[in-house]
Amino acid sequence: MKVPILKFFVLRFWFAGLLLAVSGVATAGMPLFVLNSLDGTVSVIDPEQGREIKRIPTGKEPHHLYLTPDEKSVIVANALGDSLTFIDPRTAEVQRTVTAILDPYHLRFSPDMKWFVTAANRLNHVDLYRWNGSELTLVKRIPTGKTPSHLWIDSKSTTVYSTMQDSDELVAIDLATQTLKWRIKTGALPADVFGVPGDRLLLVGLTGGDGVEVYDVSGPAPHLVKKLLTGLGAHSFRAAGDGRHVFVSNRVANSISKIDYLTLEVVDRFPAPSGPDDMDISADGKRLFVASRWAKKLTIIDLASRKVVQQIPVGKSPHGVWTLDHVPRQ
Repeated sequence: MKVPILKFFVLRFWFAGLLLAVSGVATAGMPLFVLNSLDGTVSVIDPEQGREIKRIPTGKEPHHLYLTPDEKSVIVANALGDSLTFIDPRTAEVQRTVTAILDPYHLRFSPDMKWFVTAANRLNHVDLYRWNGSELTLVKRIPTGKTPSHLWIDSKSTTVYSTMQDSDELVAIDLATQTLKWRIKTGALPADVFGVPGDRLLLVGLTGGDGVEVYDVSGPAPHLVKKLLTGLGAHSFRAAGDGRHVFVSNRVANSISKIDYLTLEVVDRFPAPSGPDDMDISADGKRLFVASRWAKKLTIIDLASRKVVQQIPVGKSPHGVWTLDHVPRQ
């Protein structure tokens, strides 16, 4: 039986759209979450409408958030609230609250999905939890340097790296033995840390300085390889999704720099207003979302023109920014 040409193409595109929806590839329209640290709330942004559609109360001082391995929950870490708020990343509905998690400032799951790690910023320790798919069990509390800030875990799930904001250090924790492997002095106020694919190099943002330090951590002892000048207050990283570049926000310089982590060179820099902090990037790679910490706004930057195209009012001291509809993390 012959099918009319127009009907054939209609059916073909309908079927292609159905496959995308079933496979989970189509994530357009997913909400964007902005953590308002001084309000104890989460702003839920509709990226297509370009406005806040909901505000969720959490515990005190939510700073960072992370997706569970099954992608059914995004966990908001409430540092001063000593709690975790689980939110559906698709519907923005609160699922549950887990209490008695001491000072969860930063958080991360290991790639093998067995470990959940938190950095206690005000209490000077890193906590290692076992994750069974739904519940957390504290395995070890490890005293560190002063003010543990951001975490990274290598691709083999063997080592946790954490910056020490006020003792100016980078430390490594062995997950098998739950002990400190080494520590090394860094520049002033190290904040976010980003692992280059291959696990050999780590980038460390210096919020008290003007750039990013690169460390070789492949041997028994780490060593500084290079310093990249990005701008005053280098703070937070977000991978560009192309397997080659990563963005860093320069909170004092009010700019964002783009680093080629294969050549270890700064290849671009553009303005970002009012204390740019955490970032995310839309799945199509066209828009960068950044918290403007001092302006109580989420700033949207068009990456092709490198210009601000919109600012959306949110709560006080916006920090973590995240959406399920993002580019690949490496």
